[in-house]
Amino acid sequence: MEIIDSINDFIVGHLGELGPLLVVGALGFLMILLVLPAALKQQKDPLDRLKAANRELPKGKPDKLRMAHGKDKLERYSEFLEPKDEKEYSATRLKLLQAGYRTKNAVRIYYFAQFALGLGLLTLGAIFTFYMSVTSEPTTINLLTWILGPGIAGYMLPKYWVTRRQATRQENITNGFPDSLDMMLVCVEAGQSLDQAILRVSHELKTGFPDLAEEYEMISHEMKAGKDKTLVLRDMSERCGVADIASFVTVLIQSQQFGTSIAEALRIYASEMRDKRVMRAEEKANVLPTKMTLATMMLTVPPLLIILIGPSIYEISVTLGGGVAGAQGQ
Repeated sequence: MEIIDSINDFIVGHLGELGPLLVVGALGFLMILLVLPAALKQQKDPLDRLKAANRELPKGKPDKLRMAHGKDKLERYSEFLEPKDEKEYSATRLKLLQAGYRTKNAVRIYYFAQFALGLGLLTLGAIFTFYMSVTSEPTTINLLTWILGPGIAGYMLPKYWVTRRQATRQENITNGFPDSLDMMLVCVEAGQSLDQAILRVSHELKTGFPDLAEEYEMISHEMKAGKDKTLVLRDMSERCGVADIASFVTVLIQSQQFGTSIAEALRIYASEMRDKRVMRAEEKANVLPTKMTLATMMLTVPPLLIILIGPSIYEISVTLGGGVAGAQGQ
C-alpha cells in the first residue's frame, strides 16, 4: 500500500489530480496498439493458390465441392482469436459442444466475446472513472477497481455463461435419460432395430427433453450416413459429458461386440437408471432439512425471542425508568 501511495503521489505531483487516470488510459491505449498489428495481420493461406486455380476452371464445372453459406467476418482474425495450443483448443471445443454450441466457428466466437466484452466494459469503466474523478476525489484503489473491475467481469462473463449452459444441459440430459431408455426398450421389443428405435425416441422427446432428443437425432443421422456405429456412440458420450450416457454407450458397444441381446441389455440398464433416479431424488430430500436449518433458525428464533422476552424487557425498562425518575425527584 505504501508503494502504491508513493507512486500515486508522484503521478499527482507531476500530472495533477487526473494523473492516475491519464496513466491508466495511456497504458490501455498502448496495449491496444500492441495487439492490433497481430490481430490485423493475416498470414497467407497455403490453399490460396489452389483457390486461384479453381477460379480458372471452365464455367460449366463447379469450382467448389460445397457452396459457402456466407463469409465469416471473424475468419481474418482467427490467428488472434483462436488458441495456438491444440490441447487448449480441443478442451474449449469440447466444452462448447457439451454446452450445445456446435458450429465450426464456435471457439472463435467464444474468444471474440471475451475480448469484446472485456474491452468494452473496460472502456465504460474508464469513462465512469473519469466522471467520478471530475465530480469527486477517489482514491487509487477506487480508480483501479472502477476501471479494471468491469473489464475483468466482461472477460469472465462468456466463460461463466458457457459453464452454466453446460451444467444445465447435462442436468436436462440426466433427467430425461431413464425415460428415453424405457421408450427405446419398448421400440426394440416391438421389433424395431436400434437405429429405428433411436430415431423414434428422438421424435418423442423433442417436447420434454430437447437436448437429449437432439443427441439421439444426431446419432440416427450419422448412422444413416454410414459412420461406424461404435464411433457414433462414443462421439455422443463425449458430446454429452454425462456418466450415465458413457455407461450406456459401453453397454451397447459390448452388446454389439459379443452378440448379446440388445433388448435384454436395455431392460437391465433401464431398471438401473430408474433406481438411480429414485436414489437422486431421495438424496435431495435428505439434504433438504440440513439446508433449511439455518433459514429456520434465522426466521423463527428471533421472532420467538421477541414474543417471549420482549414484554419482560419492556416491563424492566419501564420499572428502571420510573425508579431513576423518582430518585432524581428526591
